[in-house]
Amino acid sequence: MSSVPDESDLTAKANIRNAALRLFAERGHDAVTVREIAVAAGVSPALVVHHFGSKEGLRAAVDNYAAQAFDSLFAMGEQDLAEALTGDNWVAIAEMFARAFPHGSPLPAYLRRLLLADDPAGAALFGRWYALTRQMLASMTEMGVAQPGEDPAVRAAFFLVNDLALVMLRNQVAAAIGIDPLTPEGITRWAREVTAVYLKGAFSVGAQEEPS
Repeated sequence: MSSVPDESDLTAKANIRNAALRLFAERGHDAVTVREIAVAAGVSPALVVHHFGSKEGLRAAVDNYAAQAFDSLFAMGEQDLAEALTGDNWVAIAEMFARAFPHGSPLPAYLRRLLLADDPAGAALFGRWYALTRQMLASMTEMGVAQPGEDPAVRAAFFLVNDLALVMLRNQVAAAIGIDPLTPEGITRWAREVTAVYLKGAFSVGAQEEPS
């Protein structure tokens, strides 16, 4: 499984990228200057330009880094994910989220801003993640561990939106359930219940027997 790179030993270039990520997540791309990014990274503006060419080049690097983080959720593989779901191994699912969004990471806030701002980069990310989700569900259906559904396109979108909601509504969910859902403890609790809903359903809708 791929994961977000270890940030304990950063190169100057990675340090600049991470500084930009935090500022972009807090205020948006347009509100942040190269000079502010340089100050946050503890380098000169010239070094920022040296590594990334321009602010737009830096933004592209940040977008790519954020995309890789979420892509790691799909790197588990259909077989491993199928075993995690069918075996109630919700710890494996929790580990996917914990690796993609480590504690204190600005990635959830950045992705939320990117997706809600109707940004072309956000639209491209959603399109790619949707395609990956649909491919994953198709593979799991062939393996016999997922139901095809009457509308595979909607089903794939439903699963993706459910996962993204945890990122987009992180603070609201935390306030509602009393724990940050993207911490290891929080995602373990979340994944346990979500897995139960996916496998067993949430409602009792069986037809009642007619009286004899």
